[in-house]
Amino acid sequence: MTIKKSGLTSRQTKNSAPGTRSKQPAKKLSPAPMSKSETIQAFLARPQGATISELSGATGWQAHSVRGYLSGTLKKKLGLTLDSSKGQGGRRYRLTEAANS
Repeated sequence: MTIKKSGLTSRQTKNSAPGTRSKQPAKKLSPAPMSKSETIQAFLARPQGATISELSGATGWQAHSVRGYLSGTLKKKLGLTLDSSKGQGGRRYRLTEAANS
């Protein structure tokens, strides 16, 4: 037990009595945030799918990085099947039913 010049031990504070611990409220654990990969897969699992710009905005990635992730990771590494359709808002991508089952 070391005594400081103030007369308090290293574990005591000015407002605490000797031999007591300060009671702080328990920290609430929040659920872990989704990874960028999980975010993209959640967007693509929606019935309307997602555009490259929506995926870029959600992840902070540039468009070429999103396209690379779609073709390299989702299609080649994970073996998921993507459906691509061109509409008024641009090209939309979504996971097909074969990939979800």
